Amino acid sequence: MVPPLNWKPRTIWTADCLYVLRGMNSASVDLIYLDPPFNSKADYAAPIGSIAAGAAFRDTWSLSDVDAEWINLMEARHPALYRVLLAAMTDSDKAYLAYMAARILEMRRVLKPTGSIYLHCDDTASAYLRLVMDAVFGRGNFRNEIVWKRIGNHNDAGRFGRTNDRLLFYGAPIRRDAVRVPLTDANVSSKYRHRDGRGRYRKGDLTGPGVSQGEAGREWGGWNPTSIGRCWSVPRTGDYAAWIDRDVVPGYLTEPSILARLDMLHEAGLIAFTRNGTPELKRYLAANPGQVPPDVWTDIPPVNSQARERVGYPTQKPLALLDRIIRASSDPGDMVLDPFCGCATTCVAAHALDRKWTGIDLSPKAADLVVERIRGDVRKAQGEVVQQGRIWREIIHRTDLPRRTDLGPLPHPRTHKTALYGIQSGDCAGCREHFHARNLEVDHIIAREKGGTDHAENLQLLCGHCNRTKGDRGMEYLRAKLQLR
Repeated sequence: MVPPLNWKPRTIWTADCLYVLRGMNSASVDLIYLDPPFNSKADYAAPIGSIAAGAAFRDTWSLSDVDAEWINLMEARHPALYRVLLAAMTDSDKAYLAYMAARILEMRRVLKPTGSIYLHCDDTASAYLRLVMDAVFGRGNFRNEIVWKRIGNHNDAGRFGRTNDRLLFYGAPIRRDAVRVPLTDANVSSKYRHRDGRGRYRKGDLTGPGVSQGEAGREWGGWNPTSIGRCWSVPRTGDYAAWIDRDVVPGYLTEPSILARLDMLHEAGLIAFTRNGTPELKRYLAANPGQVPPDVWTDIPPVNSQARERVGYPTQKPLALLDRIIRASSDPGDMVLDPFCGCATTCVAAHALDRKWTGIDLSPKAADLVVERIRGDVRKAQGEVVQQGRIWREIIHRTDLPRRTDLGPLPHPRTHKTALYGIQSGDCAGCREHFHARNLEVDHIIAREKGGTDHAENLQLLCGHCNRTKGDRGMEYLRAKLQLR
């Protein structure tokens, strides 16, 4: 049974996404798109006077930026992920990957088994992030590394120009028909070079490799494919066969006989013969629903300085990019999550496509931007009239953390004391000295204020001195204090 959402759709959180994700019910989200910091060693800020003025972030990392307990927990519970951290070449890379890995683990938990995730990055850390994603989601769930050309020619001294970003896509198969794009004029003119009363068409083979002793190897129309080491391969599945059945030869798909289907195609004028008598299938442009985009996207331009959608956010992505991703990997009514929502492009695109959505960002500016952008002209593209006041009321801005409701009633943390005493062999998790059970106290590894739960995996035993020294801080603080003692 899928647990209900424990937050309302159209919610924007101003908080660290790790803490918010920890409070979300498992398997609650259908699609996650994240455009996190890239470890680019740069600082970003929206220009004064822009809609996003006040939004800024630092993209430089050191080990002081991460909670040491993230790394310790990965070593104990996620050994494959911990090995990726060990492969980092610098402390900065290790800090960045630890930061990302802790959050990606929570994203994996909140994503439905049928869901998908797209991680947006560049070549700064894409190789490492691919390993992190493999370790968390499994290599078998990898779908694509999509290359998005975000800028034109770029003159980078001493190397080829860096013009693209990467999208690491894991999860369910895409909705192919939802993202098809029309063929280009150049493609049409080069491939569909023939024309008749039905319009443009190209010629295609009616045979496949190998010979057959059955019907697929018999003569038809005075020609036998066995003579060239092949057999009949007459369309019966796919878009073109469906078009034939729907628009040209009703009942075509239900005909089991290969030779009978050849007769039907010939009578409908769908077969042409070469000079030597070889039959070929006419494939009409009218039946082509368009192309599914390849894994290199060059048809979506970046947000330029004059673009109407531009708000001035330093790393703003175009609505068309999110529109394609959301159409490809979700259906109307699905929940879309952006844990680094920035200028809220994902939320705006999801809103326009009738998806449920939620966003998280450290900057309170994200909440302002999503309201400003949604109440603008996003809905106008669909020919709808939106009452401005209603949009304001429907978007929820929260700074607190959600509380999970999918764990069932948990016993009080003190009830775990006996089990924890056995797991820790009676030793304090801080100073490592041995105590009687009455001298140890139950402590939350991840504080409740940071999204920690009363689940047994988030509990440990500390002696009274260590527990009071630690307070509501992380274990790295306690260990530092113990080393100075």
